[in-house]
Amino acid sequence: MNVPTVVIGAGPIGLAAAAHLVERGIDPLVLEAGPRAASAVREWSHVRLFSTWSELVDPAAEKLLAPTGWTAPEGSSCPSGGDWAEQYLQPLAEVLGDKVRYGARVTGVSRLGRDRVVDADRGDQPFTVHIALADGTEERITARSVIDASGTWTTPGPIGGDGLPALGERAAAERISYRVPDLKDPAVRARYAGKRTAVIGSGASAFTALAHLSGLAKETPGTHAVWILRRGISGSTFGGGSADQLPARGALGLAAKAAVDDGHADAVTGFRTFATEKSGAQLVLVAEDGRRLDPVDEVIVLTGFRPDTGILSELRLNLDERLQAPVELAPLIDPNQHSCGTVYPHGAKELAHPEQDVYVVGMKSYGRAPTFLAMTGYEQVRSVAAALAGDKEAAERVELTLPETGVCGGAGLFDDPNTARSEGEGGGCCAAPGTLQIGIGAPAATPHR
Repeated sequence: MNVPTVVIGAGPIGLAAAAHLVERGIDPLVLEAGPRAASAVREWSHVRLFSTWSELVDPAAEKLLAPTGWTAPEGSSCPSGGDWAEQYLQPLAEVLGDKVRYGARVTGVSRLGRDRVVDADRGDQPFTVHIALADGTEERITARSVIDASGTWTTPGPIGGDGLPALGERAAAERISYRVPDLKDPAVRARYAGKRTAVIGSGASAFTALAHLSGLAKETPGTHAVWILRRGISGSTFGGGSADQLPARGALGLAAKAAVDDGHADAVTGFRTFATEKSGAQLVLVAEDGRRLDPVDEVIVLTGFRPDTGILSELRLNLDERLQAPVELAPLIDPNQHSCGTVYPHGAKELAHPEQDVYVVGMKSYGRAPTFLAMTGYEQVRSVAAALAGDKEAAERVELTLPETGVCGGAGLFDDPNTARSEGEGGGCCAAPGTLQIGIGAPAATPHR
């Protein structure tokens, strides 16, 4: 029986992993919880990435697509999440055909007959991947290796300055959103038009939301944003500006600055939220130091994303205690030291765990660090596929040069509430929605983090 390598997630990195595995003669099976490819990306389809098409198409994937007559979009333009999904990711999934399975949500991964405690013959056992199907049934799949590219989109950071939900945050859920709003949607537009909205976060997603709300303010009187930062404003707060080697990313920071300069947004600094209190139909945010802001109608929380490693709980992972990234990768991506452009390209060696032949890749591999770029993920899966094929030389070879942020290392566009210099694409600095290039992500120019 042919035992596949299971890839969790049919997003950009998962599909790229499948393409590289095919190129290596390894049979992949991509399991996607959603009904079609790039389900998470489609949720931020209105967000524009700040990476260009030339940086968003994986080389192995392009080789797979070429015989179908597919042509890469113009390389210097920055697509939206919707463009990325429809013009590249969906066609790639269609080429992979039955190697991609939809409506299959992974609920756990283990060694056959071995929980994480058992040593005996552990390395000789295949993996069992537990899945829940859309029709309510369950299934077990045997795998030779596992690549988790499921991302972090479903686990956004909370309002609380301590990394946990603020008091009253859950009770006020109807007034709180954790995504960059799509103001082209009439219902969403009505939610924010003429309203006072708090935007919490200091990364690309927050920049995007501020830029969008500023545009709405020019059209609808009474629309105003309150930008809440957990730190102060410095020269690097708005990113690299014109010095950024990703121009769209630099422009996004400048758009957020313009929102403040033009009076469409007020910046509140050093504010770490402790509680969210209801005041009639509005909300009042209370800081840890006792400060209380004037009531707002809505709150948009863009404090980054975090990994959910629950499905891997029966495997032996070696994760950094702060970032929740592989221990060898963590120093390379630490947002206290690095921005997207200063992360050293890395692969299977840095992503390896004590559990052999298990790799977490893409945004999820970065844990809570927001310094991810799509092209970084493509390099990861190129190396991982080579390692699984036994090509040690190719796995260790570096085939990627990253653009610099244009700001001092570590002071880029971040979206993580728990880093020393920022709080919060979707995502990531460059690759997730709203920040996705992750961070994930975005609308005015960011997601695939």
